[in-house]
Amino acid sequence: MDTVRTDDIVLSEKLPYEKFREEVLTDYRFACISRETSLLARKEVLTGKAKFGIFGDGKEVPQVAMAKFFKPGDYRAGYYRDQTFQFASGLATVEQYFSQLFADPDINHDPFSAGRQMNAHFATRIHDENGEWLDLANRKNITSDMAPTAAQMPRAVGLAFASKQFRNVKELQDLKHLSDNGNEICFCTIGDASTTEGHFWEAVNAVGVMQVPLAIFIWDDGFGISVPTKYQTTKGSVSDALQGFQKEPGTNGIDIYKLKGWDYAGMCEVLEPAIQKIRDTHTPAVFHIQEITQPQGHSTSGSHERYKSPERLAWEREWDCNKQMREWILANEIAEEHQLAAIELEVKNWVKESKNSAWEKYITPLKKLVADACEVMEPLAVDNSAIKELVQVLADNREPLRKDVLKTLEAAIDITGDKKDVSVAKDFYNKLRIECTKIYNTLLYNEGPKSALNVTPIKPYYEDDAKTMNGYEVLNHYFDELFTANKKVFAFGEDVGAIGDVNQGFAGLQKKHGEDRIFDTGIRELTIIGQGIGLAFRGLRPIAEIQYLDYLLYGLQPLSDDVCTTHFRTAGQQSVPLIVRTRGHRLEGIWHSGSPMGMAINALRGMYICVPRNMVQAAGMYNTLLQGNDPGLMVESLNGYRLKEKLPSNLLAITVPLGVPEIVKEGSDITIVTYGTMVRIVQDAAIVLEKHEIHCEIVDVQTLLPFDLNHLIVESLKKTNRIIFADEDVPGGAAAYMFNKVMEEQGGYKYLDIAPRTITSHAHRPSYGSDGDYFSKPNVEDIVRVVREMMAE
Repeated sequence: MDTVRTDDIVLSEKLPYEKFREEVLTDYRFACISRETSLLARKEVLTGKAKFGIFGDGKEVPQVAMAKFFKPGDYRAGYYRDQTFQFASGLATVEQYFSQLFADPDINHDPFSAGRQMNAHFATRIHDENGEWLDLANRKNITSDMAPTAAQMPRAVGLAFASKQFRNVKELQDLKHLSDNGNEICFCTIGDASTTEGHFWEAVNAVGVMQVPLAIFIWDDGFGISVPTKYQTTKGSVSDALQGFQKEPGTNGIDIYKLKGWDYAGMCEVLEPAIQKIRDTHTPAVFHIQEITQPQGHSTSGSHERYKSPERLAWEREWDCNKQMREWILANEIAEEHQLAAIELEVKNWVKESKNSAWEKYITPLKKLVADACEVMEPLAVDNSAIKELVQVLADNREPLRKDVLKTLEAAIDITGDKKDVSVAKDFYNKLRIECTKIYNTLLYNEGPKSALNVTPIKPYYEDDAKTMNGYEVLNHYFDELFTANKKVFAFGEDVGAIGDVNQGFAGLQKKHGEDRIFDTGIRELTIIGQGIGLAFRGLRPIAEIQYLDYLLYGLQPLSDDVCTTHFRTAGQQSVPLIVRTRGHRLEGIWHSGSPMGMAINALRGMYICVPRNMVQAAGMYNTLLQGNDPGLMVESLNGYRLKEKLPSNLLAITVPLGVPEIVKEGSDITIVTYGTMVRIVQDAAIVLEKHEIHCEIVDVQTLLPFDLNHLIVESLKKTNRIIFADEDVPGGAAAYMFNKVMEEQGGYKYLDIAPRTITSHAHRPSYGSDGDYFSKPNVEDIVRVVREMMAE
């Protein structure tokens, strides 16, 4: 192993010696706290008190060095190895760490996720309970961590990009609670093996092009679980592989630094000016922290002795960062042996006390719940040995879970049957189920004042002389008014800026509102979404464009894993009010004709999915989303941009209620449920069917998530007793979803005279050309034929 020591006391140059000494020993204490936490936490997992554990041992010293330069206003987008950084930054306590390890659902104990996230997944509150953004410019900010490898990278791009916007866009200068002139850095952490993901390379390219203040720390321990770096990375070194990105005079790019993870003084010496350069110049940087060790292996799921050689294990013991920092302190006479031993003993006891305190806070309410349940079941256990045994097993459980209580109650009630009065036990059981639902099944969306579902509907208003124009022109007028009225709104994506998007919704608006508010990006959907996530986290209102619905797949991972889960996994403390704008349906050819709505519905629970049939309706949906704090996907109808619409005079006031269908044509014979482009096809079919005295009721669902919250569709079915669900998705896609919601959830099956139908596209993509489209996707003749067949039954 290549090892070079840095023994000179570089940190003392700018500090009085006693202050310097105090800082060094404080940092060493945090390193010891974190190591002891990892060791003790592993034991808690292996003894069964915690479900799973993954720890930051071996990374303590570089993280205390990094934390020294993390200032109020800065952001961290990281992953599950950063416990030392959290402790050293004052953003987590050891007790809170163990509360999360035990999955304590009390947010006062686990303030990061209320027991919803695995250990070492941190977060800080970014808005108050009413959804109003806090004074983020004067707080240290942590965006909720994720486990998927490299998933933090797109978001990190956006968090750094927001600083550029706050610095360059004059309209934002007065938002002092959100930024101090863009001086904020995003600190991003990632494991070396995860840098082989495409997310990492797209993110590095994006920030190198845009020049935004992102500091990427790569923890390199030489392995990706069991796979050595030589099998993962070109040249066996990510910093060597990145050399083409190195910023040179007169170019964009990134700065690249190589540091040793055991070299406390060397890291601090380099990091101080490097971090300041990022802050001042917005030049992104990569810090490749090499020669990291992993004393306990990857996680509690296995032993690293299986894949590391004896020589490697011996090297790791010798070059353990805590051991090296200890030796450096002694060699430089910063402290004596007995002083370090005292710190280590004090830390060991304190961590143990913190762990015990977290466990008592977690287990005490559960023990009380068990006691209350046993008391409720006591009358049922009289003269019933089976119930007595159930109660005794529950009472003897030293580490009970809520599910144990519920399962025992349910079994006791079932055994009792009608032999005794079980009403008290049933009431207790039902009350507990409701409580558990609140603990574990809430806050997928905002539920307070910033819920988009609370927005009051306002219909479009038309003057007598209202102009008729193309749909894209309606949107163009809308976006013009929106950007004039709301300085927090930004729009960006491929071809959005200079040409005003491929369908001209933003035509001419970049010139009017500025290149920093409406702008182009590269062809990189992952980080387009990431830019949107970062802007939304930081209190702005981004509209991130994915050019066509087919391309949503490229950006699906950060939307599904990050955007859709943030409000839930932070127990309502963070929101991502990102709007993703796209367009789809009916364009010809395999790669531009997709309508993968079933995919979106199932992957994007946590977003609202809006499917407007025209552009006035789309404007109303944008307004609704912008009044709430939840993310939304807007799928505009691609073949609706040149259809004629009247221009309302209240474009910025229109609001379309989410989850409320609209009956666009009344009828008495059959209900046809659809959305988007298909509405017009069904309307054309209904005209044909009128000639055969068949009167269709056409229901536009307007949004797929949420779907018909007030069960209006079943009311139509009660009238017609026949129903079709029609869309352009594959068989079993969105039509099957709508079928399930109405037939099962709304009980629509009770009102059927004949079997319901779904009309969808074929399973394959459409062949190119108009005939390919006609024979692959539902057309007027398909609708007419199926309706007539149903009426004949």
